[in-house]
Amino acid sequence: MNALDLLEKYNVAVPRYTSYPAVPMWETENTSAETWMNHVLQSFEKNNEISLYIHLPYCESLCTYCGCNKHITKNHLVEVPYIKAVLKEWKMYTKRLPSKPVIGEIHLGGGTPTFFKPENLALLIDGLVAEADVAPDHDFSFEAHPNSTTFEHLKVLKAKGFNRISIGVQDFDPVIMRTINRVQTEEEVEKVTLWARELGYASVNFDLIYGLPLQTKKHLEYNFEKVSALKPDRIAFYSYAHVPGVAPGQRAYSEQDLPQGQDKLALYLQGKKGLQKMGYRHIGMDHFSLPSDALTKSFDQKKLHRNFMGYTTKHTRLCIALGASSISDSWTAYAQNEKTLKKYLERIKSEDLPPILKTHILTEEDLKIRQQILNLICHFEVNWLANKADFTWALQQKFRTLERDGLLRIFPHQVKVTPLGKNFIRNICTVLDARLAKAKQDKPAFSKAV
Repeated sequence: MNALDLLEKYNVAVPRYTSYPAVPMWETENTSAETWMNHVLQSFEKNNEISLYIHLPYCESLCTYCGCNKHITKNHLVEVPYIKAVLKEWKMYTKRLPSKPVIGEIHLGGGTPTFFKPENLALLIDGLVAEADVAPDHDFSFEAHPNSTTFEHLKVLKAKGFNRISIGVQDFDPVIMRTINRVQTEEEVEKVTLWARELGYASVNFDLIYGLPLQTKKHLEYNFEKVSALKPDRIAFYSYAHVPGVAPGQRAYSEQDLPQGQDKLALYLQGKKGLQKMGYRHIGMDHFSLPSDALTKSFDQKKLHRNFMGYTTKHTRLCIALGASSISDSWTAYAQNEKTLKKYLERIKSEDLPPILKTHILTEEDLKIRQQILNLICHFEVNWLANKADFTWALQQKFRTLERDGLLRIFPHQVKVTPLGKNFIRNICTVLDARLAKAKQDKPAFSKAV
């Protein structure tokens, strides 16, 4: 049995498990910023090293494939007021903490972080670290659009402690890029990559997407020729999620333009094989890295972690997210900020607590399942004995079907994912997802597995 044989059975709408429960499954009825802050304090008292995610939502033009929260404008006068709002939100947290936090991780996401001028990003980072100490082994990273990233951006952020960069490549073909309205060139990708190396960034990541409109196997072959030449340390090889109801820009092309079903899975399998042939290791869902990279070493040591910022070598209990729509995690609770930029800025101006839109407080069952799903998605295995949980007969029976299909192997207290099963890791996680099993959905809340 191979992946193509199993496609029809497993290509269903399933969560990406950035969190458990997935956001559409949160219980939000009792949302309270005060309750959220209590969970922040409890987590901080256990460990004062934290992660920070900063959502920078502005873009100069709309990339039509994108499902992220963004605001399109060419008016750069918005930069400083937004940064001041983010720093005011940060102050809402630090004034409540009993001591200075230690920042282990910062990630600037978006939107387009490099929409902001280098000096304004410096203003942001200076404001963040003024309220905290920085861990000696910190990881600071940012998402770079090749079209707007200058040498000065990389130089200024390197001076502020940034050591990782994620470049939004998506595809190298100019026709595909015009179709998705992504304005950039091969030369710009190469230039930013070489600048990062010149300045001593420890890790360069490329974001690549399979399943884009008009994309074929020949396009992927060319993409991997470029990857082979530039040899980034990490590759995030994402599936294009066609959700025009969520991202109306995707209506710029039709489903007839998209590789689907077996054609789309064939692109993924081709890409995976090509990356592994180049020496990249498959270290997590959609993620590949070179043996020398810290992510690979963390995977080999079974220390790899996953949070709202993606795969990481650090496991901080508390991840505070600042900016419109961003999602924070205290380990025992989640909180999402106001999604719309206007409401976010209004509430920052008028309120004393973070502008929380909704929260979810994790139950004891949630916490157990969350850890099990993290083990599957980070280590491709889960051990109930190690997790002090009961590998029940009923749960074993649910896994039996996947074992018969060759996706995993069942042991007395353990499940291990097979190489074939790695292609369907999201489906495997759903076996553990108690909330998904109980949910009644009028329409799919998630993208398909492939």
